[in-house]
Amino acid sequence: MNRRVPRVADLAPLMQFKKPQLNAKRRRLEKALTIEDLRTIAKRRTPKAAFDYTDGSAEAELSIERARQSFRDIEFHPAILRDVSTVDTSCQILGGSSSMPFGIAPTGFTRMMQTEGEYAGSRAAARAGIPFSLSTMGTASIEDVRDAGPHGRTWFQLYMWKDRDKSMALVERAAAAGYDTLLVTVDVPVAGARLRDKRNGMSIPPALTPATVLNALPRPQWWFDFLTTEPLAFASLDRWSGTVAELLDTMFDPTVTFDDLAWITSQWPGKLVVKGIQTLDDARAVVDLGVDGIILSNHGGRQLDRAPIPFHLLPEVAAELGGRTEIILDTGIMSGADIVAAIALGADFTLVGRAYLYGLMAGGEAGVDRAIEILSEEITRTMRLLGVTSLDQLSPEHVTQLVRLAPRPAGIDRSRG
Repeated sequence: MNRRVPRVADLAPLMQFKKPQLNAKRRRLEKALTIEDLRTIAKRRTPKAAFDYTDGSAEAELSIERARQSFRDIEFHPAILRDVSTVDTSCQILGGSSSMPFGIAPTGFTRMMQTEGEYAGSRAAARAGIPFSLSTMGTASIEDVRDAGPHGRTWFQLYMWKDRDKSMALVERAAAAGYDTLLVTVDVPVAGARLRDKRNGMSIPPALTPATVLNALPRPQWWFDFLTTEPLAFASLDRWSGTVAELLDTMFDPTVTFDDLAWITSQWPGKLVVKGIQTLDDARAVVDLGVDGIILSNHGGRQLDRAPIPFHLLPEVAAELGGRTEIILDTGIMSGADIVAAIALGADFTLVGRAYLYGLMAGGEAGVDRAIEILSEEITRTMRLLGVTSLDQLSPEHVTQLVRLAPRPAGIDRSRG
């Protein structure tokens, strides 16, 4: 082999220097290639109590881990030699359009995680052409969130309180502000045992203790934003001074029944969806009441630990009720591939909560944009690799749910002798 001195002309094509990104936030977000990357950044930049409120769930946190594992336990079945040069990710949901098959789920205490909170979510969703859902426990008012994304679709999530008049006053405000869909959450007769919050002494507003001050020292930007913006409060509620669990148990009504749901349905002028369906029987029951949609959800694992896995429930609900109502899937989604799998197995739409909040904590409104962008890119890429060009081409033939947690057969005789 003959060797020679390298020539500059030979090296030049191999040496490409990227222009440095001087904006620290943009540089940080550009390095995030997955929602898990955004989560890592969020954890680094957010005080422990606020991050754990977002990241955690109930008791041993088995429900959320199982929900996420259910998406990892799938096998895709791609078709080859299809023209996938153009892919359409748009869909119709609840009487309107969405550019992608997911929207932003309702989340409470959002400005505690990052001060731009619901405003950032509403603006980012409107730009992306997807729905944004405001929680009853939101920290921005119904009217202000609508004004933040005036050209987007906004949905309002309702908890039924012990004070019915206050609940319905919020419903009337949402209707007057132009919210087109009401999400009635039905899985909160009491608050779940969120142990991370108890251990962190989580309160509204956040309490300054020696531990929280020490934890805040490497996160000065969060505290600067928190202390120099309007005080954290629930824009739809009176101010509260106490722990989150105490607030929830004070408000939530354990006496709510199907009769209350029927009454709410008669009061709301737009589309009405029931959130928190965890069994086929309950899905049938609410559909029989004439609701426009159901959300298969175990509240992100934040209520009953060891709850049913929504993604596992999806195929049987879709098989029986898919023609009678619109089916939305929530809980455990961390990638665009998860969303594609849900649509293939019968969901009409999906909602993302933590995935959006990780982006918010990682970089405010720009972080939410990045989370939406990541999910969009993953949806498009997965569809192309499966050989489909529109959502209606996805079917159960594209996905197999692999078995990990299989129920034991019923009726086994465990008696001795």
